[in-house]
Amino acid sequence: MIKLIGNNNSVFNQFLFEIRDEQIQKDSMRFRRNLERLGEIFAYEISKELNYSATSVQTPLGIANLPVSSDKIVISSIMRAGLPLHQGLLNYFDKAENAFISALRQYEKDGTFEMEFGYLSGPGIDNKVLIIADPMIATGSSMVMAYQSLLEKGEPSHTHIVSVIASREGIQYIQKRLNMKNVTIWLGAVDDELTVKAFIVPGLGDAGDLAYGPKD
Repeated sequence: MIKLIGNNNSVFNQFLFEIRDEQIQKDSMRFRRNLERLGEIFAYEISKELNYSATSVQTPLGIANLPVSSDKIVISSIMRAGLPLHQGLLNYFDKAENAFISALRQYEKDGTFEMEFGYLSGPGIDNKVLIIADPMIATGSSMVMAYQSLLEKGEPSHTHIVSVIASREGIQYIQKRLNMKNVTIWLGAVDDELTVKAFIVPGLGDAGDLAYGPKD
C-alpha cells in the first residue's frame, strides 16, 4: 500500500516546499528542522494504523478510559540523511526502540554505482512495528538492502517505509522485491525522473549534504 501525504492540502506541503527551495535549503538548520517536522507528520499519520485497546488512567478527580496503542515500535534510519527524519518520528513515538543502518554509494569511473552496506545497529524486531526512514528513495536499492538487513533481527508485524521524495522507478523497484502485503510506503511526493547518477529530478539535491554539509 502506498500513501501519498503530499496529495492532500496541509502544512506538510509547506515544509516540503521549503526543503525543495534552493534558497531556503541553504540554511542547513532549517533544512534539518523541516525534515524533522515532516517526520512528525508522518508519525501522526502512521499512528492511525496501529493497534489500540481501551486503557484506564487515574486522574486527580477520577478514572478516564482512553484507547492507547500497545504496539512495540522500532524506528530505523539510513544514515546520514535519515537522521533528522528519524528524530521527527521519535518525537512522537518517544518510547520506540531505535536501529541505524550505514549505506553508501560506491561510484565507478563510468558513473555507475553499487550500494554498499556498512553496518546495522539495533534491537530485535520480532512482532514489532518497524518504521524505516530515508528522506529520498532514488533507485530503491538502499531501502531494499536496509529492509533485508533488518530481517536478520526478526520478523516485524508490519513495516512502514517513510520517505519524503521518491522516484517512480525507485518505488517500482521496491514493489517488485518486497512482500507488499506486510509493507506500507508513506511518501510526500513522487517525481518522475532520475539522472544518470541516480539523482531525483526535480528532487531537492543531496539531502545528507544539505543537512550536515558536503563530504569529500
